[in-house]
Amino acid sequence: MREMPGLSMSHPVTWIAVIAAAGLLVVAALAFALGRAGENRAAEQLGSAGPYRGSEAPGRIALPDFALADSTGKVVRSRRLRGRVVLLTFLDSQCTESCPLIASQVARTLDALTPRERSQIVPIATSTDPAEDSRRSVRVFLRRNRAVGRLHYLGGGEPVARMRALWKRFHILSSLESGQDTLHSAPVRIYDRSGVWVATLHAGADLTRANLAHDLRLALLS
Repeated sequence: MREMPGLSMSHPVTWIAVIAAAGLLVVAALAFALGRAGENRAAEQLGSAGPYRGSEAPGRIALPDFALADSTGKVVRSRRLRGRVVLLTFLDSQCTESCPLIASQVARTLDALTPRERSQIVPIATSTDPAEDSRRSVRVFLRRNRAVGRLHYLGGGEPVARMRALWKRFHILSSLESGQDTLHSAPVRIYDRSGVWVATLHAGADLTRANLAHDLRLALLS
């Protein structure tokens, strides 16, 4: 075998060291390339995620039409909410699990917003059991969870047939239908200024004050 200038085959240890060093360089270069590829894939995945922290709605679904009185007797009409962001959830005043948490989180989040931001948001809770959600029961529930003046609690005392039709349009399970106060759909949905459903948060998962405030502010920019 021909010897390369400057290197002698009479020193096998030197050759082993050179080969080992070259191998380490190749491994390091490969690791670097794989690492960069992984970072690029992660960046692509993050880039493809939506801007909202809650889960995004399945398509451009508009807020259903309704006109319901809240616990103070004020009638809230969905057609008059255009131009404002709507926060909508579904509660039962007798529920002792997710409902108190949702009402409390919504109230605290709204308190953390600026007065101008609050004036452009309409927070609504729709009853999932109108027979049990009397005005007195709703007032006690809101007071207990420090949500008085923060949530329009709609549908208490309304005819069941009317509420069933509304639940169907919202595609939710009510506590009246399940037969249990704590067993019902309780998403927190956000509709943008044009009345389009843009995000959903869930108690015990992604419903935090930070996430809710972020998504409400983002919807305000729409």
